[in-house]
Amino acid sequence: MKTRKLTPLGVAIKKALIDKGMTQVELADYIGVQPNYINLILHGERSGKKYLNHIASLLEIEPENLLQSA
Repeated sequence: MKTRKLTPLGVAIKKALIDKGMTQVELADYIGVQPNYINLILHGERSGKKYLNHIASLLEIEPENLLQSA
């Protein structure tokens, strides 16, 4: 079984979610995507660039921090 690792972007989003006490499912609901799409972003299988500004706003982090991680 192949283990998938979080990308630097995934680590940044995951840390922000933990800091805010949010789940990936809640984040997905807020930005209007399926929860599995968030998982694909975290693992680098989708870029999620269309949603990065929205994610940064919801998680109250600077968009530049996410874009540098992407």
